[in-house]
Amino acid sequence: MMYTGVLDKSAIGLSMFCVLHCIALPFAVIMVPQLAAFWFAGEDFHLTLIYLVLPTSIVGIGLGCRRHGSYGVISWALIGLLTLIFAALYGHDIFGEMAEKILTLLGGMFVMTAHILNFRLCRSCDCDH
Repeated sequence: MMYTGVLDKSAIGLSMFCVLHCIALPFAVIMVPQLAAFWFAGEDFHLTLIYLVLPTSIVGIGLGCRRHGSYGVISWALIGLLTLIFAALYGHDIFGEMAEKILTLLGGMFVMTAHILNFRLCRSCDCDH
């Protein structure tokens, strides 16, 4: 399954982008306040990323698990995706901005870990990448 590797790599990239966004954006806005007016500085940006990460992760992890048969990867992905969704929908309102960022970072790390494991397991069973 050639698509599994592509989807895993895409989801890893999206997760890394999300982590970078959460860490770098506050510093960038301090340095250049005009950045706060751009679309990537708003709350909707997190939802946009989730709309990209959800299908990529579900399909990529699902195809990989069917191929390599190690379904523990789903736990990592599920924890990460649910954490990302919770952080995007409720994190800021319930816990505040800092907790939302921490939850988003944790969720992104879980999703990234799931895809790294999925990718390695597929390679170890000679999946087609």
